[in-house]
Amino acid sequence: MDLKDLYRDVIVDHNRNPRNFGKLDPADAHADGHNPLCGDRLSLYVNLDGDRIREVKFDGSGCAISVASASLLTEAVKGKSRPEVKALFDDMHSLLTQHDSTVDVSKLGKLAALSGVREFPARVKCASLCWHTLNAALDQQAEPVSTE
Repeated sequence: MDLKDLYRDVIVDHNRNPRNFGKLDPADAHADGHNPLCGDRLSLYVNLDGDRIREVKFDGSGCAISVASASLLTEAVKGKSRPEVKALFDDMHSLLTQHDSTVDVSKLGKLAALSGVREFPARVKCASLCWHTLNAALDQQAEPVSTE
């Protein structure tokens, strides 16, 4: 099986069977995100243990890339501290937007499945919406995140 097939399988699996889907009530932090171009809408909920993400869930609807990215994000950030999440955000932003990205994809685990998205510029916002929404939740940003 070639790497592209493996990555596609990961995205399809996380879209069909999203991990950590649902609401956290109560949540320590929450933010909403919207991608008007594609119609993606999601809400992200976080519970913290000090500086670490103890629990994270999302709900909403969107395209396969958006749902898979949110599902992968929830698995990747659980247990991480705010600085670790910030570093991961920076890596993912680089991976999704820069063709000459120097991010070591071998350290990203299943998140590496999103690396092919940069070949489809219209889909970058779909994959990055959840990451911007997580930042908004952690920063206690009141207004919804929009990719426009």
